Amino acid sequence: MRVETVGDGPAEIAVIGGIHGDEPCGVHAVETLLSADVEFQRPVKFVIANEAARQRDVRYVDEDLNRAFPGNPEGDTHESRLAHELSLEMADCQILALHSTQSYGGLFALVDEVREYERRICPQLSADAVVETCDFKEGRLFEVTRRLLEVECGFQGSDTAAENAVQVTREFLAATGALPGEETPDREELPVYRLTHSVPKQSAKAYDVFASNFQRVQSGQAYATADNREYVAESDFYPVLMSPYGYEDVFGYAADRVGTLES
Repeated sequence: MRVETVGDGPAEIAVIGGIHGDEPCGVHAVETLLSADVEFQRPVKFVIANEAARQRDVRYVDEDLNRAFPGNPEGDTHESRLAHELSLEMADCQILALHSTQSYGGLFALVDEVREYERRICPQLSADAVVETCDFKEGRLFEVTRRLLEVECGFQGSDTAAENAVQVTREFLAATGALPGEETPDREELPVYRLTHSVPKQSAKAYDVFASNFQRVQSGQAYATADNREYVAESDFYPVLMSPYGYEDVFGYAADRVGTLES
């Protein structure tokens, strides 16, 4: 793990890239901000988390780091030990964790729940949506802190994801008082979704997904196939992180739309 702090005094703000080694956008954002000619108004920790996985261009070495928190200093895996170390490093920080996905080309934020902190910060980010993870945080960085925003920055490995990661990092640092103000996104409201359940898929040779993320799937509508099997919605839902091959045993997640945040 690489940690660099800019500014004087203990840092209460942190930006993390490289939790998954095959998602380079966060590492790009960290390195870009560290090399920028910027006078930070508050100290900030910049972290590249799983350097070993990044060097190998793999998601993880032994297990998914974002399913290993809070970790164990005597753990059997590289990621278990790293999760413990990162948990200690991030204590008392407001955190932005940068990710990318195989399912969505835009920006959206994942939070534990929408509380006062999220209501203040999220509308200042160029996100298309906010997703409450609620019961789907086991083993994730949410186990360590509630003042955490995970942001999916776009398609994994794309230039757009790298650019989005830099942009949303600057916006987060402005929202937390570490950078001079960035322009607030020009929109009237920010939709909020809440995950309700995962959407399983059977083992197959080929998958396809017809549903579009954050676009409602109606009851009786086909949303995916696995080989010759068609999956039809039993009730209305909003797809989140839905893609053919993003996960081994699920297509993604179903969510309800539960409100909006005002810009």
